[in-house]
Amino acid sequence: MTMHTTDGPAGPYGDPPTMPLRQITDDELIDGPGGQPTMHLSQQVPSPRPPYAEVPPAPAAPPAAAPTEAAKPSSTARNGMIMALGSLTSRALGFVRAGVITAALGTGFLADGYAVATMLPNTIFIMLIGGVLNSVFVPELVRAAQHHADKGVAYTNRLLTVCGVVLIAITAVAFFCAPLIVDSYTPYGPGDTAQRDLTIALARYCLPAILFYGFFGLLGQVLNSRDRFGAMMWAPVLNNVVVIAVFSLYLAVFVHATDAKDFSAGATMLLGLGSAFGILVQALALVPSLRASGFRYRPRFDWRGSGLTTPLRAAGWALLLVVVTQLAFLAITNLATGAASLAKHDGLTQGLGYTPYNNAYLLFIVPQGIITVSLVTAILPSMSRSVGSGRFEDVGRELAQTLRSSAGMIVPASAIFLSLAGPIAALAYGHGNVTDADIEVVTQVLMAFALGLPAFCAQYALARGFYAMSDARTPFWLTTITSGSNVLLSWVAYLVLPSRWIIVGMACAHTVAVLISAAITGRALGRRLRREAAAVAAPLPPDATLELGTGRRPRIRSGLDGGRLVALHLALALACAPGALAAYWLTGRLHSALGSGVPASLAALAVGPLAVLVSVLLLARPLGAGAAVAPLARKLRIPYPEQPVGGGKHRR
Repeated sequence: MTMHTTDGPAGPYGDPPTMPLRQITDDELIDGPGGQPTMHLSQQVPSPRPPYAEVPPAPAAPPAAAPTEAAKPSSTARNGMIMALGSLTSRALGFVRAGVITAALGTGFLADGYAVATMLPNTIFIMLIGGVLNSVFVPELVRAAQHHADKGVAYTNRLLTVCGVVLIAITAVAFFCAPLIVDSYTPYGPGDTAQRDLTIALARYCLPAILFYGFFGLLGQVLNSRDRFGAMMWAPVLNNVVVIAVFSLYLAVFVHATDAKDFSAGATMLLGLGSAFGILVQALALVPSLRASGFRYRPRFDWRGSGLTTPLRAAGWALLLVVVTQLAFLAITNLATGAASLAKHDGLTQGLGYTPYNNAYLLFIVPQGIITVSLVTAILPSMSRSVGSGRFEDVGRELAQTLRSSAGMIVPASAIFLSLAGPIAALAYGHGNVTDADIEVVTQVLMAFALGLPAFCAQYALARGFYAMSDARTPFWLTTITSGSNVLLSWVAYLVLPSRWIIVGMACAHTVAVLISAAITGRALGRRLRREAAAVAAPLPPDATLELGTGRRPRIRSGLDGGRLVALHLALALACAPGALAAYWLTGRLHSALGSGVPASLAALAVGPLAVLVSVLLLARPLGAGAAVAPLARKLRIPYPEQPVGGGKHRR
């Protein structure tokens, strides 16, 4: 049987109106209704040209063998495990780092000044160029490697050169504008002159790290596009080691200051330069892996007509998205710092400002950084290749599989945070100048954040579906809605709550905002994937439709299956609930028996997660979520039979 289209409409990528379909052999026929042979649907539509044509494509070459269905999950799981181990190690050292910093500076105004100064380089980098790297680089580099004759080497060199020039300019401007930048992030009043001067001095030492963050981000994205994921996750370990060493030296050499005016110039230089040096070491750690991948950077300034239009166009929207995010962060920082001032005026001595809010947030994002980021980073190159080949349903399937795989660990992590926030906060930050009242505040903020952890992780993963399609415009509008909700609700908390509870209310506002964001992002991505899949599917010839015996075109699917994903998360939450309640009760009994010190916290963290684990393993299968927790059971070497992942007892 041979079919040819005649005078058909032009394809979505400029295909000629008449495109012959290849011959279908008898071996490729399947039985249709009534046992009559018919065709596979996938064989009736010619593959579209990828939407990447600014640079002449490579000469025709034999296509690489596609990985088998078994190989894809295996490769993703292996890459995800490498990244997860690196991220876990880095996070663990990050808590040691945070504990050393807290022991040296406490949680009051000194800690706030250092936190703001060290936050500024990363914030400026993310706001002006970092968000562009993370959302645009990998998809464009992957497609350049697919379709350019030199595997995208020249394209990569040009993109690195453009970003390097921009980074140098941004770093220079930020250094000279340090006072203005600090003032925009801190509501210091006339009585806070010493605190303001200290923050500005620390910021001047730290701001050159913008360039180092840029090098790290640029080189890391090149490595990710080449399916080398480990180095970028392991390099921050060195940064943490450097900062821990710097603060250990500070504790050993300098007098512990309790006020900004008592902080010496030598201590300021040590902490500022030491923090910037840690970022430099982190960036340089990627160079050996980059050389091992075979890439050699050579500056290229021949930018005109080189195919940079597509990433630069997407970069504009990505930049606007980051600006919106950072404006929201600026508002949140000012509200949290203002809450500390209100608490101080009300006579409250515990930390109730930006530092406890940030410390709780750093704990909150650990599961997302270890699990979700690792898995999504591993599939982003694959999703980009699927987009380049016009296989949009595969993008949705990969994202759905990733969300199902991560849910079995993210939801129990949320339950552990809710039930064991006190012991976690005490072990992470209960050292040095920190009091029990300070730990209580961090505990309450962490519990408020934890309610939104599954939605926070889901939103992050779903947004990468848009970026794989080089679409940064839709995430911009979605982020505007979400950030606006977060700021508005946080502002309401600032106005109506007592100073003691403002930052807890702000954490609740964040939870509501990410729930809104996940719902809107999932719906928008599903519609976009269906629209793109329909666009690349050519109309079926009339006789082919008759052979199929359906009389209508097959339904276009996104591959996300959002209803099952929501049901799965709800089932896992129900499975974790009894264990979380038991862990919370056990924590109270242990504190009553052993006090609030380290032994009680260690004991609680020894038995509490075990209670949650037993609960989810026992109840997940009856609730239809057994396959979601099976990977976790395998990692722990617990025998656990698998079943199809779903939100109920019966799979649809």
